[in-house]
Amino acid sequence: MSGTSLDGLDLAYCCFERENNRWKYHVICSTTISYPKEIKERLANAIHCSGLELTQLDIELGQFIALAVNTFLTGKEPIPDWIASHGHTVFHQPTKGITLQIGNGAVIAIMTEIPVVCDFRIMDVALGGQGAPLVPIGDALLFSDYPICLNLGGFSNISFDHKGKRVAFDISPCNLPLNRLACERNLEFDMNGMIAMIGKIDTSLLEQLNNLDFYQQLAPKSLGLEWLQSCFFPLLDNCQLSLEDKMCTVTEHIAMQIANVIQPLEGDNVLVTGGGAKNRYLIERLKNHTQKKITIPDTQTIDYKEAIIFAFLGLLKILGEINTLASVTGASKNSSGGVIYKINF
Repeated sequence: MSGTSLDGLDLAYCCFERENNRWKYHVICSTTISYPKEIKERLANAIHCSGLELTQLDIELGQFIALAVNTFLTGKEPIPDWIASHGHTVFHQPTKGITLQIGNGAVIAIMTEIPVVCDFRIMDVALGGQGAPLVPIGDALLFSDYPICLNLGGFSNISFDHKGKRVAFDISPCNLPLNRLACERNLEFDMNGMIAMIGKIDTSLLEQLNNLDFYQQLAPKSLGLEWLQSCFFPLLDNCQLSLEDKMCTVTEHIAMQIANVIQPLEGDNVLVTGGGAKNRYLIERLKNHTQKKITIPDTQTIDYKEAIIFAFLGLLKILGEINTLASVTGASKNSSGGVIYKINF
């Protein structure tokens, strides 16, 4: 799994079993591989690449993923049956029928000699869906003890059951704008929200952020980098505030938008995962805005829940079972998304 915040490549070696129609999982081992500076910069700017440059980057990212997997698996037995690879999202404009995740699956399959499932989103988008979020079926089948699952990644997104159907959507930006601001201090991220904590909330900026049209839209809905660049970032760039005040205001905005969504939902226990779960100040502000029980799980679940679920999505694809829910994405029907690359048939 590689998220839009470019924290690194998450690798989770998982074992799944189904007993009495209930799925269980076990993580054998996991790790995160940081991106070399050159690749990270190219991925961050991939949206501006030419077609030729993007094709080359697709292959090179596939090579990087394959080498990372081979190193990760050295000395480990047995060799996995399949690799499920999310890839790095470059474009996501589902209303135009566009979504693109790079990290060439054929290259990964050839270099690792392990079958690969990738390109999980394109089938759903072709069916008129948002192509996102895809994690909710994993929430429903692997984390059913929690009525509400909240992920704090590059964007915040939520998954829950409503009248017998799984509902999920992106709520707001999250780590992407916070990390972008932290870069002004030559930091990859704001550890525990320490910068935000010493700032002050600017009511004018907060109001502008909260009034963005996206928050008035009904689900299903999803966010992409293009929206951040056209709608969100300009509000930050055009205001004359200190870094601390910007960070504090954006954190408050994120907490408020999440609380607005989770507060009316049935169930009291909210499972929070993703890198933002480690941002103590963000979690503190979220708790301030909601009466829900905010549950922060063990570090492995925080860091690797999405990688675990994409492994699970790959398994469902191999089994020919539904792994994408139309109730979540707004597609015309459920589907079994993903493209399979196998050397030997």
